[in-house]
Amino acid sequence: MKRVIVYLKRETVLCIAVFLAVISMFFVRPDRAYAEYIDTRVLALLFCLMTIMEGFKKTGLFEQMANTLLKKVHTFRQLMLVLVGLCFFCSMWITNDVALLTFVPFTILVLRMAKLDQRMIPVITMETIAANLGSMATPVGNPQNLYLYTISGIGVGAFFRITLPFVLVSFFLLLLLCFLQGNTSLATQPQTTPPTRTRAEKQQLFGLTVLFFLCLLAVFRILPILPLLALSLVWFLLFQKGILKEVDYCLLLTFVFFFILIGNLGRISAIREALQALLYGREVLVSFLSCQLISNVPAAVLLSEFTDRYDLLLAGVNIGGLGTLIASMASLISYKYFAQIPNVGKGKYLLWFTLANLLFAIVLLGLAALLPS
Repeated sequence: MKRVIVYLKRETVLCIAVFLAVISMFFVRPDRAYAEYIDTRVLALLFCLMTIMEGFKKTGLFEQMANTLLKKVHTFRQLMLVLVGLCFFCSMWITNDVALLTFVPFTILVLRMAKLDQRMIPVITMETIAANLGSMATPVGNPQNLYLYTISGIGVGAFFRITLPFVLVSFFLLLLLCFLQGNTSLATQPQTTPPTRTRAEKQQLFGLTVLFFLCLLAVFRILPILPLLALSLVWFLLFQKGILKEVDYCLLLTFVFFFILIGNLGRISAIREALQALLYGREVLVSFLSCQLISNVPAAVLLSEFTDRYDLLLAGVNIGGLGTLIASMASLISYKYFAQIPNVGKGKYLLWFTLANLLFAIVLLGLAALLPS
């Protein structure tokens, strides 16, 4: 019983996803359509990226990068600006998921090296918000943008006219909150001499770097995902077999059960009819609230069937990534990494996360109210 309780505490989000998915199965009985719920491309990309990031971690690359960063910054405020800025700008091109998969583990390492463990919650919270809102800037920044950009026929210029005001306001609000943080000096000095790498370690770094850039090509749909998945499996089986045991398979399962829940909700006629009635004239607010329950990507797919105001829907589902932990699947990635740290305050993190997200949501929803109806 004690093990069950420990597991429930460690994998709270997965347990909630399983519970909600099972409840939805009473309303939509399992059938062949269930197979269409699962976005295998997203799962494959997540798997590849997690293995690659674990591979980099084992080579000590993150430690070396952390030392380099700590040489350049001297205060906590500077460090936070760099970390949050990386998530904000990189998410525009490598997606919010990839940005958080890349920088949250790196952030945890850097803050521990700088003996700033107590600042981990605000930094990771701001990074998550930065990645979710920075990804709003481009059609390839997140899946909902790519989907709506594709089906709506919105041109590049029109797209930027919709998203740019939100991105700029978000950026300045992030800067403001970073500058409000204490400007304490960093407590530790990094190593002055980088470690010498063996030839095998250099080959591993080269191979992992190639795989990472192939992942980016897959994110941009330049490269199909199946060859990348096969290549990644071959690489890790041959050169870094132990990495496959380090992958967070519970996170992948969390996505699977949320896909099932979302798919079932879309097939319940009462929910669909209610959304159709509610959506007219309230596109931003309804899409924002829908994201809080089913996350922004499925909300975009579901609601796009009931409106031709793709500009308002685009704004609503991107702002909708703010709020609950499941409002954006990318937020789950940050939480999972944070929850793996021993003796951390998960409740404190959720409180910080919720309050900060509400602040940004209120500001951006107020901005969205100025859009022509």
